[in-house]
Amino acid sequence: TMAQKINEAHEHIAKAEKCLKTSFMKWKPDYDSAASEYAKAAVAFKNARQLEQAKDAYLQEAEAHTSNRSFFVLSQDMQRLPEAVQFIEKASVMYVENGTPDTAAMALDRAGKLMEPLDSAKAAHLYQQAAGVFENEERLRQAVELIGKASRLLVRQQKFDEAAESLQKEKNMYKEIENYPTCFKKTIAQVLVHLHRGDYVAAEKCVREGYSIPGFSGSEDCVAMEQLLQGYYDQDEEQVSRVCTSPLLRYMDNDYAKLAISLKVPGGGKKKPAAGDSGASPPEEEEDEYAGGLC
Repeated sequence: TMAQKINEAHEHIAKAEKCLKTSFMKWKPDYDSAASEYAKAAVAFKNARQLEQAKDAYLQEAEAHTSNRSFFVLSQDMQRLPEAVQFIEKASVMYVENGTPDTAAMALDRAGKLMEPLDSAKAAHLYQQAAGVFENEERLRQAVELIGKASRLLVRQQKFDEAAESLQKEKNMYKEIENYPTCFKKTIAQVLVHLHRGDYVAAEKCVREGYSIPGFSGSEDCVAMEQLLQGYYDQDEEQVSRVCTSPLLRYMDNDYAKLAISLKVPGGGKKKPAAGDSGASPPEEEEDEYAGGLC
């Protein structure tokens, strides 16, 4: 009966918790056995149609696996985790239908965190799904944070086309909630992604769009991007490197800072000869003025 299945599930949970306890004689939690008990509990809850509890048991199983970093467990983990995540995705649809979207979004976010070390493409997708749930609820602050997680993972996988779309969505949302300084940072990230795609025109368009954001024009972010685009267009490796190694870009999120450092100008950095350019390096005071503007 249902009641028997629920009792059985609770027995497995109790066993799992016992496995995780340490004592004078037992120094290390037994994550392996705990994970297996949580898995049995999840199945029992699922059979008893206790979806909320089944989802929790799946998550606890996954967390027990990820706490135990041993190689053997990780290989089982690889097989079990996607199954748990699939279940969480199904459950989240039901939460939304039952009018508890918060639970759905938080479950998807947690599933994303668990998947990150194993399958970052799947993790990005889970964050996007969680963002979608919050967006439907018009909770843009929560949604935009999750889109940001997805953008960073897409950059890390060098999926620059998708990353560019994700960043555009982020920027639009920050604009909607009137968080303009963050829009500036997203513009920088967009420019870096587009230049890594080799698309100067798209990068320039992002900066042009930026002029309509209050406070962007003339800001240090704006000046830096104009100099970066100019340097990239002129194939001036020195200028590009000066912008890309400036504190403004160096202290961005790690994924974007790496894009800045690894940016190469087209044509192998052979500077285009400008009219009346003797190939001399720019005057010193120009560099100082720029460095001063960043502090």
